[in-house]
Amino acid sequence: MKRLTKILMDGGSGLNIMYAKTLDEIGIDRTRVRPIKAPFHGIMPGKQAMPLGQIDLAITFRDPSNYRTETLTFEVVGFSGTYHAILGRPCYAKFKAVPNYTNLKLKIPSPSGVITIDTSFQRAYECEVECYDHATAIITSEELAAIKKEVTEEAPDPKKSPRSFEPTEGSKEVLIDPDSPDGKVVHISTMLSSK
Repeated sequence: MKRLTKILMDGGSGLNIMYAKTLDEIGIDRTRVRPIKAPFHGIMPGKQAMPLGQIDLAITFRDPSNYRTETLTFEVVGFSGTYHAILGRPCYAKFKAVPNYTNLKLKIPSPSGVITIDTSFQRAYECEVECYDHATAIITSEELAAIKKEVTEEAPDPKKSPRSFEPTEGSKEVLIDPDSPDGKVVHISTMLSSK
């Protein structure tokens, strides 16, 4: 099994999240994903996300001399992220893990003693910068898409002459000369006073 090196331990998250791309990278068939119809919030600010489904995976921390394995349920999402997975409170509870955010360490009890997972401040900083750049790119692309949509909706119709008259609401067509065969009309507002 492939070792996942970019995992976010998020004690504030109520879910364990796995990206579909990660499943593909580690060779897990997507047919193992159970479909669900429950959206979740908080991953993308102000928006709900609809997972592709759920999957149960055995997760192991550390090495053969001192390890611990538990089965976790993950929400599988189809959008991209900078991590392989996000492990939330369900993971902390299952492993009885204790985080120390100041020292960037995670302690997990195991039959052979305490497992300590740690990282460097440099690595944590690099992950934060990568995550920021990814989020900025998404926001920029969404803003550009929204601007493009607005511009498209406001764009003039190329089939109409730029000098053609567009009647507003509350107008009616009146023949200029009812006896003329050309049928020219004028638009007169129905909102005008009798004067």
